[in-house]
Amino acid sequence: MTSLVRSRAWRAGSVIDDDVRPGEVAAEIRDPASLVWIDLFRPGADELGALVHELGLPSTAVEDALAPLERPKVNRHEGYLFFTVYGTVLDLPVPVDSADPTRRRLVTSRVSGIVTPRALVTVRIDDGFDMVAVEQRWEENSDLLKYGVGALLHGLFDVVVDGHFETIQGLDDEVERLEDVLFGERRTSSTFIRQVYRLRKQLVELRRVVLPMREVVNALLRHRAGEGDGLDSWYDDLYDHVLRASEWTESLRDMVVTVFETNLSLQDSRLNQIMKKLAAWAAIIAVPTAITGWFGQNVPYWGYGQAWGVVLSIVLIISSGVALWAMFRANDWL
Repeated sequence: MTSLVRSRAWRAGSVIDDDVRPGEVAAEIRDPASLVWIDLFRPGADELGALVHELGLPSTAVEDALAPLERPKVNRHEGYLFFTVYGTVLDLPVPVDSADPTRRRLVTSRVSGIVTPRALVTVRIDDGFDMVAVEQRWEENSDLLKYGVGALLHGLFDVVVDGHFETIQGLDDEVERLEDVLFGERRTSSTFIRQVYRLRKQLVELRRVVLPMREVVNALLRHRAGEGDGLDSWYDDLYDHVLRASEWTESLRDMVVTVFETNLSLQDSRLNQIMKKLAAWAAIIAVPTAITGWFGQNVPYWGYGQAWGVVLSIVLIISSGVALWAMFRANDWL
């Protein structure tokens, strides 16, 4: 079963074939004005190796594309470039009362690619990244395709970085919600702490795929030095977006740390207030206790020497204790 999902060929910026088979790639790229894109989903080593052979590339390209746990990067080899980037998306929100509040909302999807002067082969090992959005971006900027494979790379990376921005915006909204909870409630629960911890883990994971994009795009700019086409300004704009995403991610990470530390400070402050109030109540109660203990209160009183007096004293003790407990509970002292 073939892993080919979609493919397309252009000549002079216009689509000439939207169903290029792997065996037809070599014939298509013989024309200096042609441009070919092939998208593979979970290809086998043999299938990808046959396509690499059609492109006239070494077998090491197969190892790079299928190797697990690759970080975002761009490597330059003899005759081709290899890159790996990660798209991101936020899954459905985790319920506040979830049994597992640390389960992941952030979903990352790997996209690798082999780039030759007139062909782009994208390799995906999961279905989390939407290549349809990339095709739409290419169609929206079809006038750039005349510049060759650099336009395809720009469209792909632009969609990836836009996805990073959407993810960061979603996590920013989550941070603001936690800030509202932090300063809106009189006491935060353990659920709040777990939510902060889960958000911090997501930002750490997001940072691992967003920050290396600076080096990825910078490497592309270095490799493109001297080409002198009309894509330089587009890549400069892409690099600016990558920098903004990186800075935004770092600031959110700092904000989550601040929320966690502020929560600890507020808890300490509230604990000090409670201890101060309890100490004041203890001082007030200690005065009559000391007086009655000193004099002994060995005088007749209401119920003195009577059986119902014992019952009355027990009722007073229990009711006073319950009243104090209810008051302390209402003021979050217990």
